[in-house]
Amino acid sequence: MSGLTPFCCPDSERERRLNTDLHAPLGQNRKASRERPGILRTGRVVAGLCLVLIGASSLYTAFRGDGLDRQNPPTQDQPVPPSDTIQNQVPPQDQSAPAPSGMLISDPRSGANVEQMVTGDGSVVTKYSPRQRDGNGPVLVDASQVGQDPRMAAIPNEALLEETPLGRLPIVGTDGRRPMDQYARPWSGAHGTRIAIVVSGLGLSQTGTQRAIQQLPEEVTFAFAASGNSLQRWMQEARRGGHEILLQVPFEPFDYPANDPGPDTLLISKPVAKNIESLHRAMGEITNYTGIMNYQGGRFLSDPNAMEPVMRDIGKRGLLFLDDGTSAQSKTAIIAKGTELPYAFADVQLDKQLDVNAIIQKLDELERVARRNGQAIGVAAAFDESIDAIAQWTEEAAMRGIEIVGVAALTNDPKRP
Repeated sequence: MSGLTPFCCPDSERERRLNTDLHAPLGQNRKASRERPGILRTGRVVAGLCLVLIGASSLYTAFRGDGLDRQNPPTQDQPVPPSDTIQNQVPPQDQSAPAPSGMLISDPRSGANVEQMVTGDGSVVTKYSPRQRDGNGPVLVDASQVGQDPRMAAIPNEALLEETPLGRLPIVGTDGRRPMDQYARPWSGAHGTRIAIVVSGLGLSQTGTQRAIQQLPEEVTFAFAASGNSLQRWMQEARRGGHEILLQVPFEPFDYPANDPGPDTLLISKPVAKNIESLHRAMGEITNYTGIMNYQGGRFLSDPNAMEPVMRDIGKRGLLFLDDGTSAQSKTAIIAKGTELPYAFADVQLDKQLDVNAIIQKLDELERVARRNGQAIGVAAAFDESIDAIAQWTEEAAMRGIEIVGVAALTNDPKRP
């Protein structure tokens, strides 16, 4: 038995050490590793240098100039600022005449001071600040010139009108804006096939006018007859519906007076002043139109002496002229080029035959012209058959990649780049 004693003690000792290790805090019984004082000392030095650099960088950023300090204006004792500082202020724009409600109308581009400054690195910083306006009370911002918002489309731009004994006539604004630009229907600008369709004679028939406004898509241009009824009401409805509009003025046909277009017809036998007066009386019937379209007028359009002063007045007022294309002897192109008048010709008369199928065939012909030339203009009257055919055809044309645009987009305009 004495030979077994040496083996018992090692087991008890192993158990005692195992119990001791289990109840000891973690890592307390580990052997301490030998420190490496050289490496630790170097690391501490590097960390200290990093902290010093970070602090110095923060102090530099806090106290250095940022280059955006606005320079004070020079006084009598101070030199003029260096040439690298620009101060540009937008000149004030006068407010236009009061609206019918008596409220002042303000141009949306006014109302701000604009200052520009060049920083040290050459960048230009622009600062906008409110400008004091004259007068008290509210001001109506003229938003009608920004796009074609249907909520504002029926309201004329007062800056593009002048008061005359014959009514409110269109004029070019002091900033060069023309009524044909102000009231033109926007389009995509894409170089695709473009077609303008003009439905004329609106205002002559109340039911026909209402039907055209209700059923035709907004891309169709409307031409209102100057001798029509309730023109202001119909104009507002058409404009709120998104339509571009023209004003139809009666011109002398070859078979006048057997064929009389109506009162205030422009005649080659009238003095120039009388024709201009008749033109202005027609212009004063409504507002918000982009141009003038002839109603008949084969004889008048073929006479350069009668046409020239009338076309010059139309162009001077910032309007376009649409020739309906019915007179082969028309001198519109020659006169328009000589007076820098924006003009266009209709390519196809759509409803010579009052039948829906026949009108659709004419619209197909119009499409072929447009695909060949890039654009085309068709004209029709506000008959039921014309309205039905145009409404059906325009819906199908969109699926063939054709863009229906306002007639102003297709004019020959000397001011268009």
